[in-house]
Amino acid sequence: MASLLQDRLPINQDVLLMQKGTLMRKVRSKIWKRLRYFRLQQDCMTVWHARQAGGKAKPSFSISDVETVRKGDESELLRSLAEEFPLEQGFTVVFHGRRSNLDLVANSPEEAQTWMQGLQILVDFVTNMDQQERLDQWLSDWFQRGDKNQDGRMNFQEVQRLLHLMNVEMDQEYAFQLFQAADGSHSDTLEAKEFTEFYKALTKRTEVQELFENFSADGQKLTLLEFVDFLREEQKEGDHAPDLALELIDCYEPSESGKLRHVLSMDGFLGYLCSKDGDIFKPTYLPIYQDMTQPLNHYYINSSHNTYLVGDQLCGQSSVEGYIRALKRGCRCLEVDIWDGPNGEPIVYHGHTLTTRIPFKEVVATVAQYAFQTSDYPVILSLENHCSWEQQEIMAQHLTEILGEQLLSTTLDGLLPTQLPSPEELRRKILVKGKKLKTLEEDLEEEEEEEELESESVEEQETELEPETEFETQRLSPRSMDKKEKKSTPIICPALSALVVYMKSVSFHSFTHSKEHYRFYELSSFSEAKAKRLIKEAGNEFVQHNAWQLSRVYPSGLRTDSSNYNPLEFWNVGCQMVAMNVQTAGLEMDIYDGLFRQNGGCGYVLKPDFLRDTQSSFHPERPISPFKTKMLLVQVISGQQLPKVDETKERAIVDPLVRVEIFGIRPDTSWQETNYVENNGFNPHWGQTLCFRVLVPELALLRFVVQDYNWTSRNDFVGQYTLPWTCMQQGEPILQHLANPRALAAFLMLSSCAFPGYRHIHLLSKDGTSLHPASIFVYICIREDLEVDES
Repeated sequence: MASLLQDRLPINQDVLLMQKGTLMRKVRSKIWKRLRYFRLQQDCMTVWHARQAGGKAKPSFSISDVETVRKGDESELLRSLAEEFPLEQGFTVVFHGRRSNLDLVANSPEEAQTWMQGLQILVDFVTNMDQQERLDQWLSDWFQRGDKNQDGRMNFQEVQRLLHLMNVEMDQEYAFQLFQAADGSHSDTLEAKEFTEFYKALTKRTEVQELFENFSADGQKLTLLEFVDFLREEQKEGDHAPDLALELIDCYEPSESGKLRHVLSMDGFLGYLCSKDGDIFKPTYLPIYQDMTQPLNHYYINSSHNTYLVGDQLCGQSSVEGYIRALKRGCRCLEVDIWDGPNGEPIVYHGHTLTTRIPFKEVVATVAQYAFQTSDYPVILSLENHCSWEQQEIMAQHLTEILGEQLLSTTLDGLLPTQLPSPEELRRKILVKGKKLKTLEEDLEEEEEEEELESESVEEQETELEPETEFETQRLSPRSMDKKEKKSTPIICPALSALVVYMKSVSFHSFTHSKEHYRFYELSSFSEAKAKRLIKEAGNEFVQHNAWQLSRVYPSGLRTDSSNYNPLEFWNVGCQMVAMNVQTAGLEMDIYDGLFRQNGGCGYVLKPDFLRDTQSSFHPERPISPFKTKMLLVQVISGQQLPKVDETKERAIVDPLVRVEIFGIRPDTSWQETNYVENNGFNPHWGQTLCFRVLVPELALLRFVVQDYNWTSRNDFVGQYTLPWTCMQQGEPILQHLANPRALAAFLMLSSCAFPGYRHIHLLSKDGTSLHPASIFVYICIREDLEVDES
C-alpha cells in the first residue's frame, strides 16, 4: 500500500516540495493556456490538479502512466511560445502509449527543475519495481479512489462503491464479513494495510489453490522435491527442473525463512505463475535472440507511414513527436514527405492537404537524437521528395551536417557489394531511401576517379582541367535544361542522390522485369491494392522477388482517417517494409506490435527460411509440403482484475468472455470464443477449451481478446494480447476441464505435448499499454499431425 511504497522511496526534497503543490500553467496550444494547481499525493504515485490551491481536486495522472520528462526546449509547443514563457521554466510530461503529452510552465526555473527531477525519480522507481511493488502501487491507486473524503480510511459504504469500480459484484453480507475480518483496529473502517488484507481475501485464487494442493503434502507449502515434481510433470522443464526450482524459490518466495528452507508458499507459487517465468511469451525470445548477420532483405522491418502525422491525413497535426513515438516503439523505417518551404527551408507535411507543417531540419535533428535510443539497428529514412533543385541541396546539407557519422553515405567498405549488408553490419547507421541518378556501380567508379585525381600533385591539378562528366553536367541548374530534357530527366539534385546507397527507389513493372533489369539494392513500393492484386495473381513470384529484393507496402490514399490494413497479408509473401499508421490503435496495430514484440523489440525480425529462398515454392494461397497441420488447444481457465469498459458507470459490471483469434495464411485465420460470465470482471472462471488446426504456424499470430458481452450491440473491448505462434510457451490440457467433444477427442489422441504448462496472459489496453494486474490464466497444447474425427 501507499505507506509501504513510501518506505521504499528515496527521501528527496523535490518529492516533498511536489507534495506541497505548485501553481503552474497548463499549455495545450498557442491559445489555450490555463493556471492549474498541481500536487503530488501522499502516496507518491498520483498527481492531482485543481483550478486553485484548496480547490476541488481531481486526478491528473499516475506516475505509472509517465514514460519520461523532457526539458522545455525539447517541446515543439513550448518552443513556439518562447517569447511568452522562458523555456527553462517549461517541461513536458510524456506518457506511455498514444496519450498526448502534458506541457507545463512553472513560475521559475527552480520550480520547473523541482518537478522535472522529482518526477524522474518517481518514474525510475516505478520502472524498476518488482511484481509485489507493482501490486502495491495498483492497490494504492484504488485506495485513493475509494477513499472519497481523503481521510486515509474507508468505511463499508466506500468499500462497496470501490468494489463496483473494481468490477466486483458481491453478496453484501459476504462482503461485510470480509470487511470485518480485515478491520483489525475495530474502527469500522479500513486503513491502508487493512485494505491489503481485504484485497487478499477478495482475490483468493481457488483454481491455483487446487493446483498447489495437488502437489503439496500438507497444503501449506511446496517442498523443493514437490516443486520439482510440478515443474517436471506440469511445466515439462526436464532435467534442469531441480536447478530451476531453486532459482524460482529464491526469486518468488516472499519469506526469507522459506528461501532458506527451499520451500515455496502459496504466495510464492502464485508469484511464480504470474511472473515472466509463467508468462505465455517465452522469456528467451524477449531479448535479441535471432541471427542478425543476414542481408536486410531477409528481415521484416518495423515501418511507419506518414510518420510525421499524429492524426488524420487531411487536417491532422504534423509533429516531430510522430518521429519520436515511432522510434521509441521500435520503428526502423520512417517516412518523410518533403516540400518546398518558405525562406529556402524545406518543410514536411502531407502535400495538398490542411495538415500542419514542420521544418525538415527539425525532423532530421529529432531523428539524430532518438534514432538509437530503443534499438541499435539501422534506421531507414524513406524520402518522398517533392522539392525544387535548390531546396534539395538544402536537404542534402541538413542530412550530412546534422546526422554526421550516423549517416551512411557510401558502401561500408567502399567496395561494390554482392548483397545487402546485415542489420549487424549497419548498427547505429541511418540510411536514405529515395530516387538516385545513377547506379551504385557508377557512383563507386566515380569515387575511385576522384580519389585518383586527389592523389595527383598540386601542380598537375593546377595545370590540367578535369573533363566534364555526365555527372557534372547534371549538376547544372535545371533552368539551363531545355524543355525536352526536363521532361525526360527527373530533377534530382546530385548531392541528395549521392546519399542514397543501398536503398534506391525504382518503379515496379513486373517480377520478370525486376529480375532482368534491377539490382539487389534497388527496391519498389506498392500500394496495398496493387500488392493484394499481385499476391492473388502471382503469390509465389512475389515470395521469390522478396527473397532477393526489398519491398515496401503503404496504405491506400483513401484511408484519410489514418486507418490500417492487416499487415499479415503482405508478410505472408515476405514483404519487408509493411508501413503502418502507427498513430492509430486497433486490431491491425495489435498484430503489428505482436510480431515485433520479440527479438528485443529491435525492429527487425528474421523471416521464415521458406521466405528467404529465391527458389521457394511457397504460395500463401496454396501452401503445400513440407508444411504439416498442427493442432492447438487453448484451455481458458480464469481471469483476474479485468478493468471496466466505462469507468463513469460505477454500477456497471462487465460480463467478460475470451475470444481467441489466429491470424496467418487464409486457411489458418479463424477465431473461437468462450461463453460469457455474468457480472464478474474481478475473478471470472470459464474452464473452457478451444481447438484450432493450423497449417503454417511459422506465419501465425495469436490474439487473446477479452470482451464485455453486450446482447444489444457489438461486444465492448476490455483488453488484448497478441504474440507470434513461435514465441508461445505451450502446455497440456487437463481432462476434467475439456468442455466440448471435439476437444475431448483431441485430448484422448494426444500421446505427448510440447512444453506443457500453465501460463498467464497479461492484458494490454487498446493503446498497447499495460493493464496490470489484469490477466487471463490458460493452458496451451500443440501437437503435430493430429487428425480429429469431426463427427
